[in-house]
Amino acid sequence: MRILVLLSLLPMVALGGEIFTQDGVTDGDTFYLAPQAYSDDDPVLQSWVAYSLMKSACQLEIGGGNPARNSTYGCEFTARQHLVEAWEKQRTEHPDASDGYLDSLLRVRDAGLLDEYTVHYFGKSQWQVPVEVRVEQFRAWKRENLRGHKPSTRIIGSWNYRPL
Repeated sequence: MRILVLLSLLPMVALGGEIFTQDGVTDGDTFYLAPQAYSDDDPVLQSWVAYSLMKSACQLEIGGGNPARNSTYGCEFTARQHLVEAWEKQRTEHPDASDGYLDSLLRVRDAGLLDEYTVHYFGKSQWQVPVEVRVEQFRAWKRENLRGHKPSTRIIGSWNYRPL
């Protein structure tokens, strides 16, 4: 447990201890990848690195004064898609790798319901969701295939403000 606490402090150390938060979420206009992302080749971690980089790049592309607060269907769906692809590749390279959440997400993608999963678990009222997204179909599939499922998001890094 002590190691987990120390690992969670690594991004703060890398940023000089200055992490800006609002409502418990880091804010900023620049995304900093956690140092462990460069040195730890754990397949689960590296899959979440792919997610973190894709989502932060999309948020930066949207722009604004505080990109960390940008939330769109497109950003979340694309990041989850990259997460699944990265996990699939990691499992090819590391056949013994296992992660309950990522394995479940693969099943969702293979069922053709990643869009619906994204909207169901992470959707925001301001999102513009394509009309083709079949949330009701996903709910029926979920009852049979994802019992007790807990959605997850792991950001491997943090937002901060670029030095002036």
